[in-house]
Amino acid sequence: MFNDEEQKILSYFFTNTTEDVFALINLPEVVKGTLFARYSRSGKDLRSLFLSDFFNSQDNEFKNIVGDVKNIDNQLLAIKKAEEFYDRILGQFGDDSVAELGGCHIALENISNLATKFVEDSRIGINPLEKSSRYVYFNEKVNGKYNYYRDAEIMASKHSEDYVNAMDFLFDTYSELMGPMRDYFLKKLPNTENLSERAFDAVLRAKTCDTIRGLLPASTLTNVGLFGNGRAFEYLLTKMQASNLDEIKNLGNQTYTELNKVFPSFVKRSKGEFGQAIIDYLKTIKYPSVDGITKNKKRITLLHYDKDAEIKVLSKIYYLKSGLSLKDAIKIIKQMPVDEKKKLLGEYCGVRTNRRHKPFRAFENTDYTFELVGNFGAYRDLHRHRILTQERQLLTTHFGYDVPKDLILAGYDKKYKKALDNANKVYLDLTKISKEKAQYCVPFAYNLRWYVKFNLREAYHLLELRTIRQGHPDYRKMCQEMYRQILKVHPNLLEPMKFIDLKDYDFERLESEKQIDKQLQAIK
Repeated sequence: MFNDEEQKILSYFFTNTTEDVFALINLPEVVKGTLFARYSRSGKDLRSLFLSDFFNSQDNEFKNIVGDVKNIDNQLLAIKKAEEFYDRILGQFGDDSVAELGGCHIALENISNLATKFVEDSRIGINPLEKSSRYVYFNEKVNGKYNYYRDAEIMASKHSEDYVNAMDFLFDTYSELMGPMRDYFLKKLPNTENLSERAFDAVLRAKTCDTIRGLLPASTLTNVGLFGNGRAFEYLLTKMQASNLDEIKNLGNQTYTELNKVFPSFVKRSKGEFGQAIIDYLKTIKYPSVDGITKNKKRITLLHYDKDAEIKVLSKIYYLKSGLSLKDAIKIIKQMPVDEKKKLLGEYCGVRTNRRHKPFRAFENTDYTFELVGNFGAYRDLHRHRILTQERQLLTTHFGYDVPKDLILAGYDKKYKKALDNANKVYLDLTKISKEKAQYCVPFAYNLRWYVKFNLREAYHLLELRTIRQGHPDYRKMCQEMYRQILKVHPNLLEPMKFIDLKDYDFERLESEKQIDKQLQAIK
């Protein structure tokens, strides 16, 4: 894949030049972050992107930043010495929390979308950035084959041919609809004279991807970059070894091998007695296998909210302001007139001029639990909010799918449905092998069911962010409805929530791309 000269360059910045899992070394932190950001919206693998857009780019002074390319041996020797030093110091003074103070960037390439959700489920300590299905086309082939995961057990079963045919049919349909849907949106796109060529392409690409991504199955191979601390990686590795999916177990072994090159002291326990004890424990946890599926009457259901929310939130605000005991603050808030409560709340929130001005911790004293039914594509986007408590049921086809209105208007809904219905038939066959592995066959368009629990402070972050114009219409509608339901029960607490967008748009990314044009022009 890479010639000798390229491998020599890459060996200084990556822990290997040939495997799908590798860590980043010898790079400034800002370069690693920038590289991952570009990675999420590129069809290239990370090392190719690094060579083309960073190392060999004429637009920056990258080589002056990182210095002369040397051999990786010196770096590995330094890591070995550091490990010996770490073990010696930790033995005298340290504890587990020391491992939270060392971090690493690592790339996991050519893994399924099912595997990415497992890896990205870590709440604290690991920050993921995934190749976007909204901005990157997924119709490429490698050696004449589409990029989707082929589980060994499935491929050895009598359903292997049906599985391959169903996945190929999904990708064929995805590929066939790319051009026609782009042309359809081209005719609808307004004010093109004010768009740069870059923005013009980005708007059409995003709208096309948003519309047809429902055809992509959970087996679709993608890339994800992770930045995490040693303690978080250690626990992730043990969870991966306890998984029932072979893909995730193998991925865990590869991840351990590369992390062991960068900070071995922080991850070595995952392979030792300590790690094995956690793996054994996780394997004892059995989730009930439910065959009966109940259907929801509503897609968005507010199951729980606190009827004393105002008292709980406002009493904490008054507690800080007054210097009284919490018991006395609660008593005063219960007797306080509505106008004074609103004034107290407004003063605590301050003058919010944009959605990034977040309320403080008093808003964490009440929470909301929703049950959601939405497609896997929308779940993938909302899943990124790791402060939420959220868990999903297994991917199935039992809750059906919705057809994007533009596909219907363009006349391609029958083709879309045919591919999804065909995948459903194969999914039902694969459940006889394994309900977990059958998930690989489920396309993004199919609905799943999950619950989320979040406090009022997170509600401000989640709902204001995920209703902005450039968001995907599927999750925008879900968050708009969550906002409406909370507003019904707690209108006063949501009064400072000024940046909810309840409108619908034909081209969600249009204004955003115009703004990027202005920023790029300003930089020039």
